[in-house]
Amino acid sequence: MSGAIVVNSVAIEAHDLRANLGHVQVLHGIDVRLSSACWTSIVGPNGAGKSTLLKVLAGLLPHSGRVSLLGQPLATLSGRLRARQMAWLGQGEASGDDLTVFDVAMLGRLPHQAWLAAPSAQDQLAVEQALKATQAWDWRGRTLGQLSGGERQRVLLARALAVQAQVLLMDEPLANLDPPHQADWLQMVRELVAQGKTVVSVLHEISMALHAQQMVILAQGRITHQGACSDPATHRALEAVFDHRIGIHQLGGQWVALPGAPVAPSGFRPQLVKGQHAH
Repeated sequence: MSGAIVVNSVAIEAHDLRANLGHVQVLHGIDVRLSSACWTSIVGPNGAGKSTLLKVLAGLLPHSGRVSLLGQPLATLSGRLRARQMAWLGQGEASGDDLTVFDVAMLGRLPHQAWLAAPSAQDQLAVEQALKATQAWDWRGRTLGQLSGGERQRVLLARALAVQAQVLLMDEPLANLDPPHQADWLQMVRELVAQGKTVVSVLHEISMALHAQQMVILAQGRITHQGACSDPATHRALEAVFDHRIGIHQLGGQWVALPGAPVAPSGFRPQLVKGQHAH
C-alpha cells in the first residue's frame, strides 16, 4: 500500500434517515453516500420523497438519523460554516421583489461577511462571476419583481453559485428554464464538477438527469437503486420505478428517456406463453 489517504471522497453520507411532513412519514430509513467531485441526480415518481430527502441532507427539515458533510456530522457544524460549505437552491423560493438582481446574488456571500460589513472586492467578484455564469449580469440593476419566472430562476441560481461552496444542492433547478438555458445549466454543472465541486440535484427531466454521473432512485420514501447513470442496471431500475411507461435508449451517444417500453436487445426472442403464437 502506498499509504496515501483520500480525504473527503464522500461529500455527503447519511444513515437511517427518517422524516415526517405533518403526521405522515415520508422518508423510511434511508442510507446514502454521495461522492465528492461528482454530479448525482435524484429522481423518482411524484411523492417519492425527493425534495424531502434533499432538504434533510441540507439540514433544513427535522429528522432522525445521521448526516455527515465532508466528513463532519452536519449537526455539529455552525450555521455559518455549513452555509460556506453547502449552497442551496430550492423550489419556488421567495426573495424580495424590490431587491436588485445584484443584491439578491450578493445574499450568497453573507456566510463570508462579518456582521453588517460592506461587501469586499472578493464578494463583488464572486457575484459578478456568478451572474455572468447564469447569463444574468445584464439585469444586475433591475429588481427581481421585473423578471420572468425563468429569469428569476437564473438569478437564484447565481445566488447559490456566489457562495462558492464545495457542495451544491439544487431542487428542481431547471424549473421555468427554456431548453437553451437548460443546456447552459448542464454545461455549468459539468464545469463545477471539473473544478472539484459536488452537485446533487432533484430533477423531473429524466433525460437531463441521465447526464449526471450517479443516480439515486426513490420510490415511496425509500431508495430503490443507486448507481452510475450509464449502467444498464440503473436504466432497468428507472424503467421499473416508472412502471415501464418510459424506456431508456441511447441516441447520439447519450442516454435518453422516451415514452413506452424499452426496445428488446438484439437477438432477444420473447418467451411465448402456452397457447400464444408469434406473429
